[in-house]
Amino acid sequence: MPLARSLSVTSLSGLEDWEEDFDLEDAVLFEIAWEVANKVGGIYTVIQTKARLTCEEWGDNYFLVGPYMESSVRTQVELIEPCNPALRRTIDKMNASGCKVYFGRWLIEGSPYVVLIDVGFTAWSLDRWKSELWENFSIGVPWFDREANDAVLFGFLTAWLLGEFAAQCDSPPHIVAHFHEWLAGLGLVLCRQRQLPVATIFTTHATLLGRYLCAGNVDFYNNLAEFNVDKEAGDRQIYHRYCLERAAARCAHVFTTVSKITAIEAEHLLKRKPDVVTPNGLNVKKFSAMHEFQNLHAQSKARIQEFIRGHFYGNLDFNLDKSVFFFIAGRYEFSNKGADLFLEALARLNYLLRVNHSEVTVIAFFIMPARTNNFNVETLKGQAVRKQLWDTAQTVKERFGKKLYESLLIGQLPDVSKMLDKEDFTIIKRAIFATQRQCQPPICTHNMLEDSSDPILTCIRRIGLFNSSSDRVKVIFHPEFLSSTSPLLPMDYEEFVRGCHLGVFPSYYEPWGYTPAECTVMGIPSVSTNLSGFGCFMEEHIADPSAYGIYILDRRYRGVDESCNQLTSFLFQFCQQSRRQRIIQRNRTERLSDLLDWRYLGRYYISARHMALAKAFPDTYCYELQDPTSGFRYPRPASVPPSPAHSLHSSPHHSEAEDDDEEERYDEDLEAEKDRLNIRQPYSSTYRLQNSLCVDSVCVCVRFSIPDMTLVRPNQFSY
Repeated sequence: MPLARSLSVTSLSGLEDWEEDFDLEDAVLFEIAWEVANKVGGIYTVIQTKARLTCEEWGDNYFLVGPYMESSVRTQVELIEPCNPALRRTIDKMNASGCKVYFGRWLIEGSPYVVLIDVGFTAWSLDRWKSELWENFSIGVPWFDREANDAVLFGFLTAWLLGEFAAQCDSPPHIVAHFHEWLAGLGLVLCRQRQLPVATIFTTHATLLGRYLCAGNVDFYNNLAEFNVDKEAGDRQIYHRYCLERAAARCAHVFTTVSKITAIEAEHLLKRKPDVVTPNGLNVKKFSAMHEFQNLHAQSKARIQEFIRGHFYGNLDFNLDKSVFFFIAGRYEFSNKGADLFLEALARLNYLLRVNHSEVTVIAFFIMPARTNNFNVETLKGQAVRKQLWDTAQTVKERFGKKLYESLLIGQLPDVSKMLDKEDFTIIKRAIFATQRQCQPPICTHNMLEDSSDPILTCIRRIGLFNSSSDRVKVIFHPEFLSSTSPLLPMDYEEFVRGCHLGVFPSYYEPWGYTPAECTVMGIPSVSTNLSGFGCFMEEHIADPSAYGIYILDRRYRGVDESCNQLTSFLFQFCQQSRRQRIIQRNRTERLSDLLDWRYLGRYYISARHMALAKAFPDTYCYELQDPTSGFRYPRPASVPPSPAHSLHSSPHHSEAEDDDEEERYDEDLEAEKDRLNIRQPYSSTYRLQNSLCVDSVCVCVRFSIPDMTLVRPNQFSY
């Protein structure tokens, strides 16, 4: 019985129905990754959020394969008996042969089946398998690289699993195996070498060599065609890892990557053009708050303001109601993530705000985990002082209220001079003296282990942003991931993002970029770059991204100084917006959520799987690929973009003083409907890569756009 598909993007008006008559009867999908039920990085988010849609498409014929990590299994996986008879026989036979293989349900949305392999239990086979790897593929793995050793064990065990499953099936199976990243890639290579009846897909989310090269401040994008990849990998002692990744990319029936900018990188470094670009999506339903997202922003912002009151006690000489919160978050890769550019732009923004006598204060948060040994004492003291002041105010308020109540009971107007007695004034004075501070508010909330050499702190010392009273830009470095159990800033990441006004992610190397995507679905504007997968995707789908709160920084065709000036301009323009304009912009940003939903982006993965089946089993499957990249393109908003030059409103409500100005009446529902009705197809690109495959006289053709790569050489700041 064919499996029912459930693919609906009806919320995107103007998007053509995308249906394929593709029989998945007797087909089984295995998705293999080191981050199945094992949170390490972004691939975990990809697999976790995509699981529900994939389960709806494949039903009980979808299995995730990953490593057995006891700590994760205890909290995330329900171990059960396999429901598939062939898979049950496969697991029993592997366990009888000296392996430990577990089966269960991953307790996430969709509840997918998982097959978890204990790689440590079969470590006794490592030397034999490494010898086989050398004899068959001439890839030698050094004994000291534990991660690569795990990749060897995991690769041989997954190939064993797939081969045994194929042998245990009663009829010839049609297996699709989708491998993510180099840690799982060896299993794919072994499947092809052993000629298993498996249609293989390999997805690289970021090339190994690309990440290493960019971490070393190399002029990466200008020299992609010039790199001696073998030498570069060898110099960085990752040649064996690079060989595993490149072999997987070359051997796969279908090779995919997450963005067009990474497709260019993969073509040069892995020597193969990706067949399909598979952008990363999100389960938008998780973040959806309908019309409540503006209220959630206000609630979370109030909690951040409470933290700021404590952090800046004694120096709270700015108006919190006229403050905006910027933030950058992610792995601590100072240059790759653009923290260097952000700091430099903040210094220039500070100058602009001061010379223009702006009343706006910018609080910039850096949420990047680094090595620390504890919370900063001064930071903890600030929160204690804030709480003490609150308690004092509540005490005085209760005493005042009681006297006011008694005065009203006897029918007399209260004598204000007698409402506060000597004791009350003493309590208030002691509270005021407690707020006195002999030093500047701290930059870092924790004690850094390498304070003198830390890149962010070193840069802050150079540009002179020390949170002084004259600075209009304040900086807070929080070198830990956020947690709702923290005694300092008790908020989880989602709450914090909702409370901020702008996310700033000026990355130089970012294959996709989940942080700006998460901002978008929560209705928070963000800054991205045209060297990130997210930025390129948004540029393709939106006619005027900045009008929707998606600011795309040009780091492809401009030098660092020019890019920094452009980022400073973005930030300064944002600071000039009124509160009402920011509300309009957040509404527009949140409206783009459908673009990032797996209900739309899942089609790219569906195309890759169908293409792999057609390549591996041409007698059974004939598939002419539709172009999944022909999505839609948001036009400019129907109303005037939120620019300070075009609006006099300072709040989301019309006051009597504004009644005479009928030029910019704003109706959110009406504007949303206009924007949705005006969606149109994306513009044709000037340059296309084509990769054609003929299967039984059926031509499978995949096309995706690659921009012209005439780049400006970036000049790094000297720190």
